[in-house]
Amino acid sequence: MAFKQREEGPKAPPPPARPAASTEEKSAKSAAASKSMPERLMSLDAFRGFTMLLMVSDGWAISNLVKHHSDILTRYDDHWYGKPWKMFWNTAAWQLQHVEWTGCVAWDLIQPCFMFMVGVAMPFSFAKREARGDSWGLQFRHALIRSLILIGLGIFLRSTNSNMTYFTFEDVLTQIGLGYIFVFILLRTPFVAQCVAVLVILGGYWFCFYHYPLPAEGNLVTKYLMEHGAKPDEWNQFTNAGLKPDHIAEHWNKHTNAAAAADRVFLNWFPRSREPWNGKKFWVNSGGYQTLNFIPSIVTMLFGVMAGQLLRGPWTARKKLGTLMAAGLGCFVVAMAIDTTIWPFHVGRLNYSLCPIVKRIWSPSWAVFSAGWAFWFLGLFYWVVDMRGHRRLAFPLAIIGMNSILVYCLDHLSGHWLSDMLRIHLATFDQGVHGLIVKLSNWLPAVGRWSFVRWMGHASLSDVFYGRESVFTPIWHEFAILLLIWLICLWLYRRRIFVRI
Repeated sequence: MAFKQREEGPKAPPPPARPAASTEEKSAKSAAASKSMPERLMSLDAFRGFTMLLMVSDGWAISNLVKHHSDILTRYDDHWYGKPWKMFWNTAAWQLQHVEWTGCVAWDLIQPCFMFMVGVAMPFSFAKREARGDSWGLQFRHALIRSLILIGLGIFLRSTNSNMTYFTFEDVLTQIGLGYIFVFILLRTPFVAQCVAVLVILGGYWFCFYHYPLPAEGNLVTKYLMEHGAKPDEWNQFTNAGLKPDHIAEHWNKHTNAAAAADRVFLNWFPRSREPWNGKKFWVNSGGYQTLNFIPSIVTMLFGVMAGQLLRGPWTARKKLGTLMAAGLGCFVVAMAIDTTIWPFHVGRLNYSLCPIVKRIWSPSWAVFSAGWAFWFLGLFYWVVDMRGHRRLAFPLAIIGMNSILVYCLDHLSGHWLSDMLRIHLATFDQGVHGLIVKLSNWLPAVGRWSFVRWMGHASLSDVFYGRESVFTPIWHEFAILLLIWLICLWLYRRRIFVRI
């Protein structure tokens, strides 16, 4: 808020009145401004919102439900729809959890799609700043500050359940922050230079992994893992797997790869305990995620930059859509030519892997393969929302995408609080409804009074979301949390409040 200073002394003479601009001049200025300002595509917000919706849904707890309540699969075995029912739940449980190491399911595509959309938004965001008159230096400073904030926010969110700052850099926000400034530097380079950067980054990263020596038998890392109850399968995903050429895929084994070795040096620069003298040391990340993942993920965001520049370009919508789909197909062809283990079917003599497709260490083949899906998803949303004009259909997703950072923070910081509030207030609401039901039943005949009270007594919202009578309670619980987050986003949208970094 700005305040005007109090005027003292004689006032200066007013400036001469400027002649009013003609209608033609006003229209010319507005046309020039509209050309310089980037157009906002609702499909981008809808795609980002869809990605965030999946990210905070926790898979609707379906995987844990199927794992701990196997009777859900067999309850309809005596009916004709027993097999489709079992297939649906098994497929949903498989697709809504991460693969152990190699391969890909739908749940693994959330993070690359989110990072891809960061790149898509950059040409629009910085074109808006350029149209506003910001110099390249000012934009670079803004990008650098944004990178630092994202890194700090990722560490902060990962430390919420720790007794001290938990220095880790595999969180999606931290990974974006580490690579964001490099993507900004490549933002205005020609398309050919961006393609060269993709080849250099992925090729150099592959070279580092391939030339990192395989660990000797009984080394300190495997000894540490065995002392903590791990089995050899934990770090031998590609050892003796029968893949050709020999001893290439083994360089991407869990815990013994080049990125894991780098983290055993880098992360030990930071305090791991409140008592530094106790000698606590970082050895492995249990999930296999590594700090250096941000290097190949730069390519994921750079692919998004290419897509964003395409959408801002002068081509027709049909040609843009065709290019997005062709780019996705090209990524699939390249990735599946590098690693045949991702094929839906196997050919005996084509069982080879020059670079395994592993999401948890963001292998170069994974960066290309996941970008193919991101290109196709973006093309689908662009066709449905912007080309076909189904903007109302996309609105529920778009309001989440407009506040994606806030939604991510809400999920990490307020998930348990929202759950507790639902449990408290739904129980109070149910008590009030039950009292109202009893009062209404006094107006009914004595014959139907008991059946009415008994039937309505089961219509309890707290039982639906938190009761123990149904195995589907965890699913309803996740839907309730998502509904609350969506209502918060709707409230913010109506008041034009958008949290941006």
